[in-house]
Amino acid sequence: MHDYEPDRPIWIQVVEILESRIHSGEYQPRHLIPSEMQMVQEFGVARTTARKVVAYLRDQGLVYTVPQIGTFVSYPGRETG
Repeated sequence: MHDYEPDRPIWIQVVEILESRIHSGEYQPRHLIPSEMQMVQEFGVARTTARKVVAYLRDQGLVYTVPQIGTFVSYPGRETG
């Protein structure tokens, strides 16, 4: 569980944590990021919040989702859409 800044939306703070892990190389391209349920457990957020985080990261081109498999880190420069 994380300590969140009360004046900032939690979903944005979770996005920043995952972005940091992606940019630092902790999460490598083509490797899974935590599932929604893993985010619920690790970050203490609702599943809808976890979905919002994944959707935002996907919109930013940082991750892509393969249905029934999971969400993976994109290669740098990967185009979305």
